[in-house]
This record gives sequence, structure tokens and C-alpha cells, in this order.
Amino acid sequence: MKLSIVATLYQSATYVAQFHERASIAAQQLVGDDYEIILVNDGSPDNSLDIAVQLTEHDPHVAVVDLSRNFGHHKAMMTGLAHATGERVFLIDSDLEEEPEWLNVFSAKMVSENCDVVFGVQMQRKGGFFEQLTGRFFYRMFRMMTGIAQPNNIVTARLMSKSYVDSLLQHQERELNIGGLWIITGYKQCQQIVLKHATSPTTYSLSRKFSHLVNAVTSFSSSPLVFTFYSGLAISLSALSYIMHLTFRYLFIASPPDGYTSIIASIWLFSGLIIFFVGIQGIYIAKIFSEVKQRPYTIVRHVYKRVPKPT
Repeated sequence: MKLSIVATLYQSATYVAQFHERASIAAQQLVGDDYEIILVNDGSPDNSLDIAVQLTEHDPHVAVVDLSRNFGHHKAMMTGLAHATGERVFLIDSDLEEEPEWLNVFSAKMVSENCDVVFGVQMQRKGGFFEQLTGRFFYRMFRMMTGIAQPNNIVTARLMSKSYVDSLLQHQERELNIGGLWIITGYKQCQQIVLKHATSPTTYSLSRKFSHLVNAVTSFSSSPLVFTFYSGLAISLSALSYIMHLTFRYLFIASPPDGYTSIIASIWLFSGLIIFFVGIQGIYIAKIFSEVKQRPYTIVRHVYKRVPKPT
């Protein structure tokens, strides 16, 4: 198999048929008839699965991996990659915000620059001012906290060699962040500037974006724990210095004035800091708890694929 195209389905009923048609044309232009299209149904609440299964009945190139429930976009993508058998694997979203025709552009760049991976990057992030602002904040904080040089405005679409995909699948995290895994897997990776369309409203609310940032940082860095240590050290040293100052004043100058308000404010401040620092440690403990249970990060209910009739 020369090429595998992998896409996930979630509320994708409007786009599945057109995506299949355009992806098939792009694949045929590149490798002829030697390709497969793997669609992963991530517990979609609409009839995306029914439409995709109908495609398998008419097109032997299509396989549908039906997950037992919604596990999340990143885990669904990793499951689809695990089912891919092609020498090259093209990962892309199925909502047509990313064009299946990018396949040929990515392939040309992979050959000309001898890359193992070609991934898409938006010149300018789609969406309004707030979405662009939060996007810049996410990437900046992620790089600062983890040291992983993930480019701004990276998209899902990427063409990968089979050896890279096999290496990517060696990561066994249950609480995974695929963006970071793409980078730390290594190999020679090349950027391709793309224009991503806006065909549907984003499903990432502010709370989900913040949760995504926390998960990404704690998955790849212990910096928050180090920050907790140094913050505690700084607070302890400052408190010790202030106690020494008060002791000096009491012994050699005058009794320190009463300060009920400052005492209450200090209690609130340090109580909040304690809860904050304990919460950071709790996030890491929760991740350890999730990892040691070794639960599968997805469960495949059924794989739909038309079996060729014997000749």
C-alpha cells in the first residue's frame, strides 16, 4: 500500500461524502489505485457513521474504524494512524477546512526537501481577534513551559512516512497531547504554509482551550512543580526576613504596630497560594493515576471494510 489517508469523524455528516470524493481524486492523482482512506468515528452524535459505512459498500478503498464512544480528537487520530498501512500516511480533518488537495503539494515538498514529515501551518490563524489572541497565548506558553518548539498555528494536516508513524505510535500516554508528540518524535520535518478555511464554528470554548493548555504543559514538562518549589522558597525567605525585621524593631526601636487587616490579607494570600500549589501537584498525581492503570486510550467497537470477493 503506497498511501493511507486518515481522518476522524465528529459531527461530520455534512462533509463526509464530499471529503471522500475529493480525497479519492487527490490520492488517485498521486498513487493511482494503491491507497486507502481510513475514517475514525469518534462517537459522533449525528449520522456520520451511517454515511461512512455506506461509502465502504461502494468503495473498497474506504475503511471505517468505529470507536465505542467519544474519546477525543487526539486519541481518535492516534487510533486511525495505528490502522494505517501505507508507505506514506496523510492525516487530515474531514470538515474540509483543510483541503484534501494539499496531499499533492505536501508530497512534492516531501520529495524535493527529502523530509519524513510535511505539516501545514497557517500564515494567519483563522477566526476573530479573541481566537487569534488565545491561540498566540497558547503556543507561547506551551513553548515557554515545555521547551518544545511547536510552531504557531499548526494544523492537523500532515504527510508522514511510515517509519515516522511507527515511531509516533510508540508513545503510550493515556493523557496524550498529539501536538507535542509530533515534535518530540523527531525526524526531519518541514513546514508548508496553508490557508485553512472556516466551514464550521470552533468547538473549542475558552475553558476547553485552557484545559488543553494545562494538559499540554503537564504532559511534557515538570516546570510547574519546579515553580512551586522556588515560589515556596521565595515566600519562606521573605517571611523569615520580615520576622527578623520585626524582631529587630521590637528589641531596639519600638513595638511593632498592630495590623489586623494585614494579618487577614496575609492569611488569604498564603492560603490561596497553598491551595494553588497543592492543585498543581494534584494534576500531576492525577496523570500518574491515569497512566498506571494502563487503560486503553480508545476502544474499537467495529471496523467496517468491504471484503473483496474471491476470483
